[in-house]
Amino acid sequence: MSKAPKTDPQSPALHAADRHDLIRVHGARVNNLQDVSIEIPKRRLTVFTGVSGSGKSSLVFNTIAAESQRLINETYSAFVQGFMPTLARPEVDVLEGLTTAIIVDQQRMGGDPRSTVGTATDANAMLRILFSRLGQPHIGPPSAFAFNVPSVRASGALTVDRGADKTRTVKKTFTRTGGMCTRCEGRGSVSDIDLTQLYDDTKSLAEGAFTIPGWKSDSFWTVRVYAESGLLDPHKPIRKFTKREMQDFLYREPTKVKVEGVNLTYEGLIPKIQKSFLSKDKEAMQPHIRAFVERAVTFTACPECDGTRLSAAARSSRIDGNNIADACAMQISDLAAWVRGLDEPSVAPLLTALQHTLDSFVEIGLGYLALDRPSGTLSGGEAQRVKMIRHLGSSLTDTTYVFDEPTAGLHPHDIQRMNDLLLRLRDKGNTVLVVEHKPQTIAIADHVVDLGPGAGTAGGTVCFEGTVEGLRAGGTVTGRHLGDRAALKETVRRPTGTLEIRSATTHNLQGVDVDIPLGVLAVVTGVAGSGKSSLVHGSIPAGSGVVSVDQGAIKGSRRSNPATYTGLLDPIRKAFAKVNGVKPGLFSANSEGACPACNGAGVLYTDLAMMAGVATTCEECEGKRFEPSVLDHHLGGRDISEVLAMSVAEAEEFFGDGEARTPAAHRILGRLADVGLGYLSLGQPLTTLSGGERQRLKLATHMAEKGGVYVLDEPTAGLHLADVEQLLGLLDRLVDAGKSVIVVEHHPAVMAHADWIIDLGPGAGHDGGRLVFEGTPTDLVTARSTLTGEHLAAYVGT
Repeated sequence: MSKAPKTDPQSPALHAADRHDLIRVHGARVNNLQDVSIEIPKRRLTVFTGVSGSGKSSLVFNTIAAESQRLINETYSAFVQGFMPTLARPEVDVLEGLTTAIIVDQQRMGGDPRSTVGTATDANAMLRILFSRLGQPHIGPPSAFAFNVPSVRASGALTVDRGADKTRTVKKTFTRTGGMCTRCEGRGSVSDIDLTQLYDDTKSLAEGAFTIPGWKSDSFWTVRVYAESGLLDPHKPIRKFTKREMQDFLYREPTKVKVEGVNLTYEGLIPKIQKSFLSKDKEAMQPHIRAFVERAVTFTACPECDGTRLSAAARSSRIDGNNIADACAMQISDLAAWVRGLDEPSVAPLLTALQHTLDSFVEIGLGYLALDRPSGTLSGGEAQRVKMIRHLGSSLTDTTYVFDEPTAGLHPHDIQRMNDLLLRLRDKGNTVLVVEHKPQTIAIADHVVDLGPGAGTAGGTVCFEGTVEGLRAGGTVTGRHLGDRAALKETVRRPTGTLEIRSATTHNLQGVDVDIPLGVLAVVTGVAGSGKSSLVHGSIPAGSGVVSVDQGAIKGSRRSNPATYTGLLDPIRKAFAKVNGVKPGLFSANSEGACPACNGAGVLYTDLAMMAGVATTCEECEGKRFEPSVLDHHLGGRDISEVLAMSVAEAEEFFGDGEARTPAAHRILGRLADVGLGYLSLGQPLTTLSGGERQRLKLATHMAEKGGVYVLDEPTAGLHLADVEQLLGLLDRLVDAGKSVIVVEHHPAVMAHADWIIDLGPGAGHDGGRLVFEGTPTDLVTARSTLTGEHLAAYVGT
């Protein structure tokens, strides 16, 4: 391992306080780190590189940033700590020289339907105060403009005890003026269920009218409770029901009925569907159930508030002709100009603060957003940049800023702006730690730490520590791939058909007409906010056989692992059960086979109130999660705990032939290996996976779905330069197998590898939303008529 020369901290010329110019890490063993020891210079920009899963996040976030946060929390009283998240001390021997850490990660912002870009920042709160002071007519305090606050009125009597004989009753009236629309409860949309997807109204209940997945005609709990309730005629076609029968059928309140002597609860079809299907998270549903919900439920803008979420009173108050809904719907760059035009000395400090926040959005490249944009619809890169806003212009210095791929979701044209922001934070005297794969950002680093050499158990060591020039010459995986340049294709595939999109107007699209070719690798490009996702996710016609893999977070607890998430555990359990002549449920750590002492978790958690909880390995099962009798059953000489400890590559070989041959399991393992996850162990908790690993896990799962068109949203997010080549090979195999692949992507290597490019722009927000180029990558480079064309030409060196 080569190291950059450092100033001797013991030099007599240094003041004692200036000797603490390094963050020292010795013996870090978090996740897959293997006794890592490094020294990071303070007040410099340090970039951490390495293949996906090599241990970058474990070192930067789970060790350095986590310990800094824990030490800050310990300065508060025990009472205050009781209200704060508890953090365990990372597994590391020495951590010295830490400063306060500000973490700006890619965790998606809350998907709550009431959370918007405005509420997630301070912008909405400041706008509410502004309208409560200047809006005409005046309707009330700031809460009167909040779509999350309902209006409340109450009155009653209070009994006040003032001593032995001084009890008296006081009448009180309480009112609170809120801005919530009463119809949609501040959500902006109302759900409507398409009844034609629930039943065939030409048939009677006895003839099997229901078309809901899983509703079998002989089921007591679903179909028979309707047919034999006595409330409906089971032999009459549904379309001939009277108004009363239709009301009972669709909306009746829960009513006790008796079917064949069994007491059951009859409930109208609509509330029953809402409870059994719509109350669950869509991502957690089985594919066929999810498809049914997407078909049957439509969300439309609330007719009472026109989707603004606000009451009529809140919309009636205006400043310079605009109400608060108009202000929140403006593109932020336009809103900043509107606020700049307001001149009212009585609220001057408020206008200055609001102006600064809005200008920060524009400066960071998010001026195309609107404050009413739901925060759950932001990409990981957009969410991270929204979190950065409150730190721009901060007067804090000597702070450690920690970023997780800040260039994620950025067009090459936008990366320079992000680099300038990182350098500005450093130049104010801050330590900036960045986990990054993009060569443009690695190039500006003062110091580089490269982890690897591989991923998972093959990684977790420092391969290089020093300058960017040293990295290029260092011979590590990152150093070898830093200068990679993909060549343009000499020949491109011919399309087998087209997917027509006509007059697309989703979000900022301006009546786009485009034919996306099928049977080829099509790449949709454009600067951030140009309308790529709106075109691909929001405008492709329904029923096109599209399998969409977006950047949404994987849902799963610490009990979830790759085997449970992909459905791999089902064929494995059945194979164990068949060979040993027992029930499959025995081989589930969440069911019958779970160790009774730890309930199948493998560890025992001890809650220590305001201190971090302690996890200790279960002594009964020694962390294997199963009760001892289950481990007596073997398949191919291995018990279930040994199988779950295998890597994907080992398991693929194990289930490929011999006694353990299980074709269903082998197919799933093959897909995991195809997306580059051969090093993952089957039982590794999902909570320990990196962002790139989670997206590839989703891709492997969706590859099993029957669909002719795959839509991938930035599949290179979180991928090392060396892994991009493997991803391109996977995309080629999908296309060669007869699939159509549409990729929303900024990575030049993916653009160069495309058969067809659709470029949107020319700018972001209302400056984008237009088709600026469609054709082959060669034509795009030759024309150089767009920002994408210029950057791709520079990348391929023509």
